[in-house]
Amino acid sequence: MDWKMTQSRTPGILAALLLTLGGILGGPAGCSRKAILTAEQARAERREARNAERSQEEEARQELEQIPPPSKNLYLNVHSQRAYGNPFLVVHARTITMTITFPDQKPAGIPSGGMLRPAEARVQQLELNLSGLTTALAALPAEVWPYGRVAAIEESPNAPRQDRVVIRRNIESAIQILNNLGVVVDEWSGPNGELLR
Repeated sequence: MDWKMTQSRTPGILAALLLTLGGILGGPAGCSRKAILTAEQARAERREARNAERSQEEEARQELEQIPPPSKNLYLNVHSQRAYGNPFLVVHARTITMTITFPDQKPAGIPSGGMLRPAEARVQQLELNLSGLTTALAALPAEVWPYGRVAAIEESPNAPRQDRVVIRRNIESAIQILNNLGVVVDEWSGPNGELLR
């Protein structure tokens, strides 16, 4: 008796099970095959972007390895941002200002600087996003690294108090990028460029 009852219910149960599976695999109530493919494509794109980022970082690292290691006796005695010869990064809430000082290309017999070749004319400032820092550093010519492979970094001295947490996170990310590229970090702080070291 139980056997007949079970046998008579079996087609109904199988039909319900097949309808449920059909709904899960391709029906409007479940995930469609297209959604699964889209998720796989998104993962593949993220993987490809990470690989491209690693490749770009490796190329930048190889480019920067052409710069000799830093010489502490050259940069530890510098106490103002204006006198700093290597790249100087000021980190803001949304951007990074990179200051680059080019050496004075003085013709023979003419003293450095002066009215005809002021030092300020050799200074350039670039506004970067954090994502563009790797490429920007790798693109710098060797002559803007007189102290060797070291860059100064400081928090924006003029930033509002509410931006300090975001700026500190950006500083940590920038330091990580510099470390990954083999660039020594010379961390500064304060509105007058006081050293943290």
